[in-house]
Amino acid sequence: MTDTATAAGLDAATLTDVLRVANRADFDRWQEQIKRTGGCSDPIRLMGGTKTIDPTTKTVLHAYSTDTEPGGMLRIACGNRRASRCPACAWTYAGDTYHLIRAGLVGDPAKGTPHTIRDHPRVFATLTAPSFGPVHNRPGTRPCRCGTRHGEDAPELGTPLDPDTYDYTGAVLWNNHASDLWRYFTIYLRREIARRAGLTQKAAHEQSRVSFGKVAEYQKRGAVHFHAVIRFDGAGGPDDPPPAWATLDLLTDAIRAAAKRVAVDVPAVGDQPARTLGWGEQLKVDPITAFGDGEEISEQAVASYVAKYATKAAETTGTVDRRIGNKEALVLLDVPDHPARLIAACLDLHALYPDRKLRDWAHMLGFRGHFSTKSRRYSTTLGALRQVRADYRAAQQRQALGLPDPDDNPEATTLTVAHWTYAGHGHTPGESWLAANIRRDIQHNREIAREELPTLLALEGAAT
Repeated sequence: MTDTATAAGLDAATLTDVLRVANRADFDRWQEQIKRTGGCSDPIRLMGGTKTIDPTTKTVLHAYSTDTEPGGMLRIACGNRRASRCPACAWTYAGDTYHLIRAGLVGDPAKGTPHTIRDHPRVFATLTAPSFGPVHNRPGTRPCRCGTRHGEDAPELGTPLDPDTYDYTGAVLWNNHASDLWRYFTIYLRREIARRAGLTQKAAHEQSRVSFGKVAEYQKRGAVHFHAVIRFDGAGGPDDPPPAWATLDLLTDAIRAAAKRVAVDVPAVGDQPARTLGWGEQLKVDPITAFGDGEEISEQAVASYVAKYATKAAETTGTVDRRIGNKEALVLLDVPDHPARLIAACLDLHALYPDRKLRDWAHMLGFRGHFSTKSRRYSTTLGALRQVRADYRAAQQRQALGLPDPDDNPEATTLTVAHWTYAGHGHTPGESWLAANIRRDIQHNREIAREELPTLLALEGAAT
């Protein structure tokens, strides 16, 4: 068995568990459950059941119980957005984010935005942190300041040239206040737009709206920066064209001016001096162009980019994806020196700034905000997208069971009574290995379908 385990890339204990699971009489049903979760790495296990009742006759139309399920439990997807925790659920989250961002760029009436939105001025802006000390980098064709031409995946990229003089305190305090910086930026942006339009803020607001969708990303040095789609709308939001004065150039100039105005004061506490935090000098604002014109900053590219980073967090810098309670854990978890110093700075500063919850967010290098956010009228919501998916699956289930569809006959209502009990989460080692293979198979099939779609569409067009 040892040779077989080695060939499969498994230890003997995991292989034994794989064989145990695969040889169970209810393995096919277990596999079906995991496929329905997309190969979730950490499924929620529930016990209980449901009854669908005709409220008029009190007849039980359908009854379901987990008593007949593998282990007496139903497994549902964990829904974690982090790719480091659950690649399957992160893939779903990224897909939802992609459609949310794309709907605000190309328009999708089903998602709350008309197709005419493509004619609105919109940009892809990147706001970064200031410097906290020189770091190893790849400055074009020139060598780094250390004299070395680093490779693209060199481990020292983003780490300080001199860790002893690097401002670790400033770095984690900046991350911790990054959401405040963004909030002030949106306030100043509206003021700068009104100033450039020669209007009062009230008048500018009555004629136009500014919508955005953004995502946070960690640079290799451990500093958060934001990528944002920012769009001009008319007074009624995405359904109205912006006024004539709301041009792309005006929006670009207002973004640059607003970013320079932002300042968040951190008071002096203990041995820490007062600080004024602001955005870094590296501010990029690119117009977003439509599909098919050969430009790099296209609607498709922007939506894909935002979706990609919506599932990533600080673990991309070498830290961990769960909370750290003390410095001793940094050694046990083998955290690299640079992120370990950032985490240690958060732990040291917690007593000085207790309201900032730096200890709770030390594993995030101080950042405590949401990774993806949007303004109210940018497009649809993640909740709405999830509801559409849930409604679709519910309709499939009703059809399979022969239950009445309320959309076809509003009078044919049913009552569903449910009782669920949390029974744990996760897999055994063997189940985890099998679930990972299910997820890879699903992903492979999706990639093949995506590659074949253009050919199928071309054939369909030729046939018609």
